[in-house]
Amino acid sequence: MNLSDSQTGGLVPRRVSAMEAVLDHLRDAIERGRYAIGDKLPSEAELCRTLEVSRPVLREALRALQTMGLTVSRTGKGTFVIANTVEDPTFGDYAASDLLEVRRHIEIPVAGYAALRRTPENLDHLAHLLDRMERETDTTAWVAMDTLFHLAVAEAAQNPVFRRVIEEIRDALARQSAFLNKLGGRREQSNREHRAIVEALADGSEHDAVEAMSHHLDRVETTLTDIVRPQRTDSPPEGGPEA
Repeated sequence: MNLSDSQTGGLVPRRVSAMEAVLDHLRDAIERGRYAIGDKLPSEAELCRTLEVSRPVLREALRALQTMGLTVSRTGKGTFVIANTVEDPTFGDYAASDLLEVRRHIEIPVAGYAALRRTPENLDHLAHLLDRMERETDTTAWVAMDTLFHLAVAEAAQNPVFRRVIEEIRDALARQSAFLNKLGGRREQSNREHRAIVEALADGSEHDAVEAMSHHLDRVETTLTDIVRPQRTDSPPEGGPEA
């Protein structure tokens, strides 16, 4: 059973990575009860052999299952199923729903303040950072710059408390960003949304900055929801892989 790169359906198919294919396969097996709550998943060696994927690919998929709250890894014992539905992914110390709620209350007004208070140096820093993000092809490097971008917007608001709040959730933001990029193909869309934020700050438009940041967070929530609660059929496709 080879879960190599494939494409999703739809008018504009998006290439699905081997990790996504493995994740979808294991998640489907858990949600359909092939692996029940309390069951131990097959060993990494067995899964790699059965699914014909490398160990790094498999481990990425297993980490995503844990983020979704479906499994837990126990050192020396293996990976165990702890839930059969995804409720609220966790990024570091924070649940996705809590993180998004705080971001809406902090980052949206921060964008408005930044439009009114930003300095030429703030704008130069943001523009340089955004240019680098738009050229970057490595996901890990892009994620690091993504958190720097949101810190830079907070700095432009000229209130150190805002920056401190973003610093506190920085690790969770990075984990969420990596998750959305690997499973939701968010990078190019996010770059466009970041560009709209920077343009609003450059124009000094509080209204446009608030709207741009609101749209950005809306898209984050939509992508997360699409990953967590995808549309599924009642039965697996004919000839589809079995666990």
